[in-house]
Amino acid sequence: MPSRSEDPVAAALERAATLIVDDVHALAAANPVVLIDGRSGAGKTSLARMLVERWPIAGRVQSIALDSIYPGWDGLHDGVERALDGILRPHGRGLLGYWRRWDWERGAEAEVHAVDPALGVILEGSGVLTPATAKIADVRIWLESAEDGRKARALKRDGDTYRPHWDRWARQESDHLLRDQPQALATRVIDVP
Repeated sequence: MPSRSEDPVAAALERAATLIVDDVHALAAANPVVLIDGRSGAGKTSLARMLVERWPIAGRVQSIALDSIYPGWDGLHDGVERALDGILRPHGRGLLGYWRRWDWERGAEAEVHAVDPALGVILEGSGVLTPATAKIADVRIWLESAEDGRKARALKRDGDTYRPHWDRWARQESDHLLRDQPQALATRVIDVP
């Protein structure tokens, strides 16, 4: 197995994490909001984990994956709206927010999770960077990655569970790119091989 330094994807995400940690530190805010967007398989979850490990502000950071919020395979846009209304808007007003986990096996909502407005938030997922979310976020990341690499990583990660839904999800991501132009809203665009 190659080391992280030999893996170009891991190396790109490591460099990105270093830059983003510097961005967060420069804000001098106690509770910054970081959004990480990109198409499926781009490395959003891996980058979010790295940021949690390196969080430069005292205390913990709340890391939330939209994969836990999307209401099913046709729910990219609705998941983002739920995050905007339940997490980002309350957090921006200093109010307690919440999100309800989507149980993919049951196809129904599950337990509720609170979001503390005094703590920072990392929110990652396809579709998260929109004009409405960009107004609330402090650091906005777009991960750019070619389809071949992304698809191979996503299917290796999720296998037969995701394979029949790849095209369906990719259409929603394409709609998001056309409608929201997330790359133009980003404070940093990261190229991932």
